[in-house]
Amino acid sequence: MHFMKRVLIGVAWPYANGPIHIGQVGGCYLPPDIFRKYNKMKGREVLMVSGSDQHGTPITVQAEKEGMSPGELAEKYHTINKKAIEDLGVEFDLFTYTMHPRHKEVAQDIFKTLYDKEHIYMDVMEIFHCSHCTRFLPDRYVTGTCPRCGAEDVKGDQCDECGLLLDPQDLHGPKCMICGSEPELRESEHFFLRLSGFQKKLEDYLEDKDFWKSNVLNFTRGWLKEGLKDRPISRDMKWGIPVPIDGYQDKKIYVWFEAVIGYYSTSIQWGERNQRDWREFWKDPDCRHYYFLGKDNIPFHTIIWPAILMGYDEELNLPYNVPGNQYMKFQGKQFSTSRGLVVSLPDVLEMFDADAVRYYVSSVMPELRDTNFSWEDMVDKNNSELVGNLGNFIHRVLSFTFQNFGEVPIPGEMDEMDRSVLDFIEMTVEKVSDCLEECRFKDGLRSILELSREGNRYFNDRAPWVEVKKDRDRCGTTLNVSLRIVKALSVIATPYLPNSMDELSGYLGLDSDWHNRTWDQALEPLHEGTHLEEPKPLYKHMDMDELFPEKRVLSSLKQLDLRVGKIMDVKDHPDADKLYLFTVDLGDEKRTLVAGLKPYYDKEELMGKKGVVVANLEPAKLRGIESQGMILAAENEGTVSLVISHGEPGTNIKGTQRGAGMISFKDFLKYELVVGEGADGTVKAGGTYETVGGDVRAQSLVAYLQDEKAFVLEDDTGPVYPHKPVPPGSKVR
Repeated sequence: MHFMKRVLIGVAWPYANGPIHIGQVGGCYLPPDIFRKYNKMKGREVLMVSGSDQHGTPITVQAEKEGMSPGELAEKYHTINKKAIEDLGVEFDLFTYTMHPRHKEVAQDIFKTLYDKEHIYMDVMEIFHCSHCTRFLPDRYVTGTCPRCGAEDVKGDQCDECGLLLDPQDLHGPKCMICGSEPELRESEHFFLRLSGFQKKLEDYLEDKDFWKSNVLNFTRGWLKEGLKDRPISRDMKWGIPVPIDGYQDKKIYVWFEAVIGYYSTSIQWGERNQRDWREFWKDPDCRHYYFLGKDNIPFHTIIWPAILMGYDEELNLPYNVPGNQYMKFQGKQFSTSRGLVVSLPDVLEMFDADAVRYYVSSVMPELRDTNFSWEDMVDKNNSELVGNLGNFIHRVLSFTFQNFGEVPIPGEMDEMDRSVLDFIEMTVEKVSDCLEECRFKDGLRSILELSREGNRYFNDRAPWVEVKKDRDRCGTTLNVSLRIVKALSVIATPYLPNSMDELSGYLGLDSDWHNRTWDQALEPLHEGTHLEEPKPLYKHMDMDELFPEKRVLSSLKQLDLRVGKIMDVKDHPDADKLYLFTVDLGDEKRTLVAGLKPYYDKEELMGKKGVVVANLEPAKLRGIESQGMILAAENEGTVSLVISHGEPGTNIKGTQRGAGMISFKDFLKYELVVGEGADGTVKAGGTYETVGGDVRAQSLVAYLQDEKAFVLEDDTGPVYPHKPVPPGSKVR
């Protein structure tokens, strides 16, 4: 691997036109913080910069709505968002704002330098003018229908739905967003970035970027394949940084050109504040640049920003990686401050601890595809994974060791099981490190949870509550190995869960400030005899009914434990012609299920399929063999179809509760599970039902019906669905 001494992390600048919403957190504000903390723990110098984008049309639009000046509005939301980011535990080396005088100076210098080098030129362009409002309309003051995907109410600079960059005149049915009238095109002089002149250099730059995410690479290659076009970079506006060309100061530098310069100007500010040479991060070949952003910002960072840097100073480092994320949506709809569809970060942090928010957002991060934020899913993942898996294992080990030893026990001779666990720790630490190096944060979190599950398996198999009575030395060895797992978790989970891992380190008698923790400490043994503090649970159980009493229609779902199960083996039942025996992998355990699918599926069709298992169904003997649960299937007029998932084995179906008490088959039949079709906020399943949770974009899905409302059953990857076509309204059992 290339030696990397320093890392510069640039984070997309949020518009200061409203509070940061949870979709932005998952898209581009939490990922870089995880990456920063990891790199700091690896001993690298890190500079992470961003700030509030205080210019641009969104600011002026919102300022008009709130009856204040753009500057007042920008300062208001800069303060709100800076605090919310800090409350989440996200740490910037400098989080500034584009109204800062140093940024203005640097942006104007880059503009003037590119102009002098003839990378910027003057030309005439047509701009929409509203005769009713008597003003030229900035791009985002023009709305219409996207010419590519047909999305409506699209702003004139970009379609947030499909990511298409636009000129306002590209829109179908353009309207003035202020008064709603149809504007007319008028000519106006503007400055253009000669982007076409960088075509060959950008193609060469992209040649070795095969490690980029496929969505980022394909988007960028698509631009280059179409041929780069020169782009206007000035606007007729009152708010913004003036164009630094004599006679044209009334025009403002367009925000998309100016904002990316903020990475450079903020680095200079940081150097001046800290008496450091900022050039170490911009001209050192051993410093790599990473840019974190949502998919709507990809071309600005993979095409336009590199072109600006090439034109301004060829000695400056170009982006090494641009791990752009897709969108995190809310019930299938995109979060939008300007449209009022917002789950704000300050509001979320009033309800939940910061690490609980960080955990959930990390688990549904839209790394390769759009994902959905859901209150039900957040509560479920908190209770089943953060509390039930990670927190439960850690507390079991700490509390038992504290009560029976009070200190780190001295290990005796280790057997094969002990050594296997230590090997698993080492493998996991390396795996998580590889994931974080490559910005695969969800995979890293999954590996952390797998180590915790392995710890629970080891603890259960060893049964130290029995060992302590029979062989105290053997019990000490078990607990020492278990504490090695806990210590490893306290290190490798730090980038994701810094607050709770600081607390955990304190319980282990270690430094309780993550800034003093190194990655290599994950594999170091604990000092034998170290005094242990009495532990408290790291995480809190959430109650959906208390948090959201209006959603109590779903409360009965918590009585079901539905999990993704992968069919590992299929055999004929020895005493029944229509029954199969399945061996199903549920992540942390394997079970035998008896299923009546033989008349409808060949064995080969079922092998490797991932279905949905009712994990808390009372075991029942079917023709002499005990079935430890049931795999769901849809049925209609002689067609039986397995319910399919794309999730990982053991993943809980959202809204259901891992560890729920056993229920009888008779009680299970009271649950109305049906096949349905998604619609806008509704599910059609032999009737139309308003949804109270879940993604309704799928054409075929499984829903739970109660009180004329529907809850879509889904895992991390989306709704579960019937393998074979069955009509809406088909029963699932």
